[in-house]
Amino acid sequence: MTTVTTDLGHTLLQRLDEAAQHSEPGPGVTRLFCSEQHRGVCEVIAGWMRRAGLTPELDASGNLVGRCARAQAGEKTLIMGSHQDTVVEGGKYDGMLGVALPLLALEALQEAGVTLPYGVEVVAFGDEEGTRFQSTLIGSRALAGTFDASSLEAKDADGISLAKALQDFGGEPENIPALAREPDSVLGFVEVHIEQGPVLERRDHALGVVTALTGIERHRLTVSGKAGHAGTTPMPGRRDALVGAAEMILEADRVLNATEDFVGVVGKLDVRPNAVNVIPSEVTFTLELRSPRAEVRAQGRDAILTACRRLAAARELEVSIEQTYSAEAVDCAAWLIEALGDACRAIGQPAEPLFSGAGHDGLAMCDLTDIGMLFVRCRDGLSHHPDEAISAADGEAATRALMQFLADLPSRVGISA
Repeated sequence: MTTVTTDLGHTLLQRLDEAAQHSEPGPGVTRLFCSEQHRGVCEVIAGWMRRAGLTPELDASGNLVGRCARAQAGEKTLIMGSHQDTVVEGGKYDGMLGVALPLLALEALQEAGVTLPYGVEVVAFGDEEGTRFQSTLIGSRALAGTFDASSLEAKDADGISLAKALQDFGGEPENIPALAREPDSVLGFVEVHIEQGPVLERRDHALGVVTALTGIERHRLTVSGKAGHAGTTPMPGRRDALVGAAEMILEADRVLNATEDFVGVVGKLDVRPNAVNVIPSEVTFTLELRSPRAEVRAQGRDAILTACRRLAAARELEVSIEQTYSAEAVDCAAWLIEALGDACRAIGQPAEPLFSGAGHDGLAMCDLTDIGMLFVRCRDGLSHHPDEAISAADGEAATRALMQFLADLPSRVGISA
């Protein structure tokens, strides 16, 4: 399977352009879980699934799942896929690449007369980013059998619960537990994703093989003070929640910059009453922390949150802290790292070993089965941004590497061709 053209790469980019049309108005791509844009892109993906010889079905958790006949018959099945949802004003490739590319690879193998002697399932997971409900990995946790029913109570900015949104979308919240796959029926889970970082571009490599996924945790901090007239309240003694929150955010940034293998962000800030001439009485902000090392993340978190409590007390403010999400770092399976690396080399591509600093559906799927991941170079290492981009040549290389992996898989898992 030597790469001699970029026909598949151009087809891949065209399909990703098509999917990107299903977005809220504005820069980049904004497609939230259980939205009209989600509904629209599912129709597009279902068409790709049929072309790849799969039967599409919307499951109880809002995933769009495509299965081949062997998978439907209960044979051992390889699961592939990624998420369809985006951050606000995100890019075309984060998540959606891992949906479109395996479907294109399966279609190309089918056209080449290659019959895979095992089941294949491609999943467009409904919610990985957590943008709408601040509760992530809903679909992958459902398949892994680790779905937390309490997350159905989460509400979006309009007060709509996750349960209600799923029902309106065509999901069945009460039937989510039945989606859990039997571990013995699954060969593994493989995801293709843009790198979301600069390493491959700096080394001039199209592809990378992921060795592990980072640990992630999220917190919601609410700082409470006292509102007052901005013109008549003296500066000394003010209980300004926004000033206190600003000090906390700066302290978080200081700790993050001073700690190796530790990154984080305050990505969302809500101010009350949010009026031009009123001292802020309450500020709520999010704090996301990431590290491949659990002990680093724990120590950094404790340092930041202890400082937040100290800063609040110094200004006679109150601070409440709620952890909203946590996922430990996980290793990719050695045999899948080897298999994906061999597939890359077989098509003439280096197999750069990389650690993923981002979270993915594999963080949930690892509770079900072995996971593997293939990274694709992205321009400037940019992600979660409208200018996110890959080249047709790199898309071609990734598609052919996955085709090679799929064709070679039977010998890896002891299945007769």
